[in-house]
Amino acid sequence: MYYLGIDLGGTFIKAGIVDENGKIIHKDSLSTEVSQGVDHVSERMAEIALRVIGNSGLSVADIEYAGVASPGSADCGNGIMIYCSSIPFLNYPLARKIADLTGIKKVYIENDANAAAKGESAVGRAKGYGNSIMITIGTGIGGGIIIDGKIYTGFNFAAAEVGHMVIDPSGPECQCGRKGCWETLSSATALIRMAREEMAQHPDSIMWKLCGNNLSAVDARVPFDAKRAGDASGIRVVEKFTYYLACGLTNLIDLLQPEIITVGGGVSNEGDYLLEPVRKIVEKEQYSRHCENKTLIVKAFLGNDAGMIGAAMLGK
Repeated sequence: MYYLGIDLGGTFIKAGIVDENGKIIHKDSLSTEVSQGVDHVSERMAEIALRVIGNSGLSVADIEYAGVASPGSADCGNGIMIYCSSIPFLNYPLARKIADLTGIKKVYIENDANAAAKGESAVGRAKGYGNSIMITIGTGIGGGIIIDGKIYTGFNFAAAEVGHMVIDPSGPECQCGRKGCWETLSSATALIRMAREEMAQHPDSIMWKLCGNNLSAVDARVPFDAKRAGDASGIRVVEKFTYYLACGLTNLIDLLQPEIITVGGGVSNEGDYLLEPVRKIVEKEQYSRHCENKTLIVKAFLGNDAGMIGAAMLGK
């Protein structure tokens, strides 16, 4: 059985042929070209889909179904993208468009973070757990919730916007209009902002050397590398970031009590250097700290392919 997974991003579209075990047979990508409109984006998606099918030595008839992971709110039952801030979908019949353009009869759509959570649940680190949450730490914080093996979307398909939990009402203003959202305090963007603020106050920090004395070159690795070197500024930044990350995870655990939370995105590549301090804070602060069974907090397994693989698993 072969499935097609498409991961739609604002800059690139990734597509891959995936087997029933979640193994990628072949994948490829091309630019999204959002500025040319949503119909053009659909045509680009179909183009890369047909390319990976052909380059895999398969035909459209060999594809059981296609799944699309897209940013925004997706009405999965009707195949409609209700809204997306980065790609101008507005009640757009994306599933039907892709079906018409490719000849693939079954096309499923889902929010990209939800699809990534589905991928981790179906064939990744959360496989075997009925109730799980995946968060991705990137430009913002994305999230997907799996309950009894199924994606939880809420009645209006907009659930699991976990990055917009308010952690500090007096914190930085978020693009959503609120202040102190989780993603303003514990995304990669937030980590870089906090590092730059710390560097401005401490010109002797090793972080200056690590970025070549160029503030614009600061990335999420810089404060972690500085902490590893024993730099006081790096330690302060990472500890603040870690606390906010643990605070949000504790809120999710107290609300939903998942068996496992998988953490993805570039910052998760720090592995246990990041997650072990997070686990210690959560252990002390979670309401269920006296329970025998506690939520596991682990690094996600599927990496940058989580959305594509999860899209390919949507019909399973």
